[in-house]
Amino acid sequence: MNPNQPQPQIRPMTPGDLDQVLAIEQSLPQAPHWPPSAYLAAFNPLASPPRLALVAEDPATHLVAAFAVASLLPSQAELELIAVAPGAQRRGLARFLFAALRQQLRCRQVTEVILEVRASNLPALALYSQLGFTETARRTRYYTDPVEDAALLSLHLA
Repeated sequence: MNPNQPQPQIRPMTPGDLDQVLAIEQSLPQAPHWPPSAYLAAFNPLASPPRLALVAEDPATHLVAAFAVASLLPSQAELELIAVAPGAQRRGLARFLFAALRQQLRCRQVTEVILEVRASNLPALALYSQLGFTETARRTRYYTDPVEDAALLSLHLA
């Protein structure tokens, strides 16, 4: 993030954010496309596994510019999705959002974050590498439409 720009507000995702979150997701061909009910489950305190969902709100427009969802399986969490609106990409927003997520995961005694990503999603792989994730395995032909491998990554939280 540019230190001269106002910082985005990171806050818990709410049901009122759902339309903006779905619009971001639909604008990103590489992102998983979940039904609204999957996001609504993130707000259910009785859901199993419980989820942590955060949004980054643009300080100028007060619109959601990015979001992240992680499932919690202490001492582990799975980063299920992190997405940045196309017009807000390449500004460090994903790193800023992940830093906030990481802090909240530590407060929940999470010591490792895992994720899977399409092996062809080079921008995502570059981001995850910058965040400190390392590839631990591959799932051959895991994805369909198109068929391709999934890269499994993990990050140990200090």
